[in-house]
Amino acid sequence: VHLVESGGGLVQPGGSLRLSCAASGFTFSSYAVSWYRQAPGKERELVAAISGPGGSRSYADSVKGRFTISRDNAKNTVYLQMNSLKPEDTAVYYCNAKQNWGQGTQVTVSS
Repeated sequence: VHLVESGGGLVQPGGSLRLSCAASGFTFSSYAVSWYRQAPGKERELVAAISGPGGSRSYADSVKGRFTISRDNAKNTVYLQMNSLKPEDTAVYYCNAKQNWGQGTQVTVSS
């Protein structure tokens, strides 16, 4: 299993970013994928998850209505569209599938 996150960066409050998680090494469409994040000094927390076929999605209360998780099984990729970003969204964002982690991508929300 190999997961590679991308799309992080520095954005102003209220801005948007789209993260991508490219997967390989397993039957991607058969497995749920989750996005987690970890801020400095805090525990890693679940942000959003999507089922294998993509019909079921769930979100942390802190991001509901602002973040959208989606997947393209033809491209073996999961996305996290993040809108109305807040400084408290600053963290390293990781994707997880089959209990494997990517290397993470840094998101910094600051003016």
